[in-house]
Amino acid sequence: MTLPRFTPSRSLASVALATACAAVAAGCGGDVPANSVAKVGDSNITKEEFNRWLKNAASGQSQGGTAVVPDAPEFKKCTAALKKQAAGQKGAPKQSDAALKKQCKQQFDSLKGEVMQFLIQSQWVQQEAGERDVEVSDAEVKKSFDDQRKKAFPKPADYKKFLADSGMTEDDILFRVKLDQLQTKLTQKVTKDKVKITDADIEGYYKKNKKRFAQPTRRDLNVVLTKTKAKAETAKKQLDDGKSFKTVSKKLSIDQASKGQGGKLPDLVKGKQDPALDKAAFAAKKGKLEGPVKTQFGYYVFEVAKTKPASQQTLSEARDTIRNLLRSQRQQKALNSFVKDFRKKYKDKTKCASDYRVAECKNAPKQSTNSAPGGAPGQAPPGGGAPQQAPPGGAPQQAPPGAGAPQQAPPGAGAPQQAPPGAGGQAAPQGAAPPTQAPQGSGAAPSTPSSPTP
Repeated sequence: MTLPRFTPSRSLASVALATACAAVAAGCGGDVPANSVAKVGDSNITKEEFNRWLKNAASGQSQGGTAVVPDAPEFKKCTAALKKQAAGQKGAPKQSDAALKKQCKQQFDSLKGEVMQFLIQSQWVQQEAGERDVEVSDAEVKKSFDDQRKKAFPKPADYKKFLADSGMTEDDILFRVKLDQLQTKLTQKVTKDKVKITDADIEGYYKKNKKRFAQPTRRDLNVVLTKTKAKAETAKKQLDDGKSFKTVSKKLSIDQASKGQGGKLPDLVKGKQDPALDKAAFAAKKGKLEGPVKTQFGYYVFEVAKTKPASQQTLSEARDTIRNLLRSQRQQKALNSFVKDFRKKYKDKTKCASDYRVAECKNAPKQSTNSAPGGAPGQAPPGGGAPQQAPPGGAPQQAPPGAGAPQQAPPGAGAPQQAPPGAGGQAAPQGAAPPTQAPQGSGAAPSTPSSPTP
């Protein structure tokens, strides 16, 4: 679970508004100062700060074009800007001022939700880090930023262009990098003492899931897949005439995965592919050219290159795999528990001005769609429409540093079987249970995600 990247808020509270709101707390957001949109504990998120990030978000959506920032509540500048844009587009239907104003309001409401989550959750992370004595030095932030910037923008001019297009400053980006690192360190601290795995734990898991470490009989094939039977017959004739599978596959096959491997389709397991190919492949003799076999994907011409007998991974061979799996599961369990308490704790401390309420606010609207499923923070940072070559800490197309793969895949869930065998996507999801086809003696653990951040 990942928090987006945010910005700090350090504004002073307005005593005057707090007094004024005492009589009508529900109407003006509790004791939120007049110059602020929200208050988290003793820290305020100012309107100035909100407007700055709103502009960043609007710039990100513009994809390098002219940013139209919705200026609530009258939207005069926004309406005028949209009208000017429409005038410059040939054939564009003319819209009334009322229709353009409605567009501006819709854009504002959408961006407002993103920005409020962004700013509120940044406070949550900073305050929790402060309570747990989690710190990130300026040197750590700068090093991470420099490393990521060089990868995302090898040319300095590209980076400058991104800053101009996105509306962000380097300080904005540095802060987002800092938040990423705080999240990573918080995660490490929360899960540090929760991942001790004993030999008894490993042995117990192995005994309960021994079948998952068994390898069924497998076959390696050389294949050519074509759309038509006539093409398959042509391929078979060329193979009969002595041409290699690599040559014929490159010229005639429509299966890009096996074609890229010289026609090789390794490790077929009985019952795991198209029924017609499955039946033919496991009935064929090694080295004999077979086909065409009609399947849902087309016509196969193939030969069995190698047969592999069934096997069973031993406890010793599976030990590292199981240790990593159990560690990942326990980290996730500890993190889920922390996140639940974390959200409740800080939501109770978060009060929002009435026009800026989102799901993270204690006085949130009864029905809100601004939050990730289950109320888990997970929205992209404002400016999520920025170019794909986003800078470190601001890349909407990349997982933030320290973030792991999504944890919603069920254990043992494999890839959908709607692609031709060998078309890729067969790896078990990160954090999933060991595949039922773990290599004999590999001892290798499935890739274990970095623990998602709170």
